Amino acid sequence: QVQLVESGGGSVQVGGSLRLSCAASGRTSSTYRMGWFRQAPGKAREFVAGINWSDGRTLYADSVKGRFIISRDNAKNTVYLQMNSLKSEDTARYYCAAAVGALFSSDYVKERYDYWGQGTQVTVSL
Repeated sequence: QVQLVESGGGSVQVGGSLRLSCAASGRTSSTYRMGWFRQAPGKAREFVAGINWSDGRTLYADSVKGRFIISRDNAKNTVYLQMNSLKSEDTARYYCAAAVGALFSSDYVKERYDYWGQGTQVTVSL
């Protein structure tokens, strides 16, 4: 089992920045892939970014490319999501996810992740 705890959410104005953190504990391994998803009210949960734990390869949704950066700190078992140039449409609850296995280009599908955190709210306003 892997436990994931997100932090760093909050309220920010359009154009601002936030950094989310996801601390992993339990049976973590270098063979994991980690991801960030988000869900706005009335909408489906959507992929934001993913990272391959062993070599740091990344995958991004088109909507956040060039604005968001996913990274990891192996020593702290923590994944980060640096969000810049935030837009009102980025408002959502953000979830951290993990799964055994390397990251592939198909890993934007939420069903490919086994472990989920409780989420952290991000609100972007004018």
